[in-house]
Amino acid sequence: MPALNYQERFAALVETGQKRQTIRLWRKRPFQVGDRLYHYTGMRTKACRKLLESRCIEATPIMIDGVCVCIDGGIPLTEPKRDKLARADGFEHYAEMEAWFEATHTMPFSGQLIRW
Repeated sequence: MPALNYQERFAALVETGQKRQTIRLWRKRPFQVGDRLYHYTGMRTKACRKLLESRCIEATPIMIDGVCVCIDGGIPLTEPKRDKLARADGFEHYAEMEAWFEATHTMPFSGQLIRW
């Protein structure tokens, strides 16, 4: 029963259903299709709030290295597909998403694309 915590900037998007995916670092037990997902904001604080519960419908490996994005070890995504991925994840465009990943994680980033 994996719990996912979101920054406040993404919480409303998750709660309203506008954001139906997230990209996360690999976990000891990776996400799997069918997992019950518990979405929160403010975990480990007094402001903790449950946003929703859902089922994982996709858990795919993803790699972001600042030059390209590869999903499931495949061919790098084209610019329009990178922008579509970024918008689905709550960003305006890929450049904003890339800057966020560079500031938040070590590049290259390797993890999972989780959809519900």
